[in-house]
Amino acid sequence: MGRYTGPKCKLCRREGQKLFLKGAKCLTEKCPVTRRNYPPGVHRGGWRRTSQYAQRLREKQKLKRMYGVRERQFLRYMELAKKVKGVTGDMLLELLERRLDNVLYRGGLASSRDQARQLINHGHVWVNGRRVDIPSFLVRPGDVVAFKENSLAKKGIKAIMEEVAQRKEPIPEWLERQNGQIRVVDKPKVDELRESVQMNLIVEFYSR
Repeated sequence: MGRYTGPKCKLCRREGQKLFLKGAKCLTEKCPVTRRNYPPGVHRGGWRRTSQYAQRLREKQKLKRMYGVRERQFLRYMELAKKVKGVTGDMLLELLERRLDNVLYRGGLASSRDQARQLINHGHVWVNGRRVDIPSFLVRPGDVVAFKENSLAKKGIKAIMEEVAQRKEPIPEWLERQNGQIRVVDKPKVDELRESVQMNLIVEFYSR
């Protein structure tokens, strides 16, 4: 199955919360989740009671859609997380947070993970002075993420950098942004992410 290309706001409404898939629009009053707080479709009867399986499925879909990964990729991350010593749910979140597209988004050099993926695929992003065009590339502490020098002259990149300069939202403690570059100073901290996603349900979903 290919990547979803339909309305992204419909995904947020289906999960019943903002997944921040549309960048700045998610922070305004135009956000459909705020204006129409019910599932998409012709029936507006509200949220139905769901089985345990459905609850686990929804949590899995929520996390998968949040990071924009496909089912096969997500399953691979789950298998990797199971092999690492520690809490499987935390290891899964750490792997997803270390993705290059997520680092670009969380560090403030892209308004959404979709935009970050596009910038990476087009070859505008360098890691430690070398071009990386794979959004799923996993960064490590000490890595430096920046735009290619030639790309900084492009109008789109200039607009992003101007927006970054005006943005006041804090970035995660494990990232450091300076002079338009992002430095990975530590492993991802997943404590704040546990509040929005019930990782135990996702682990149970794949333990059936």
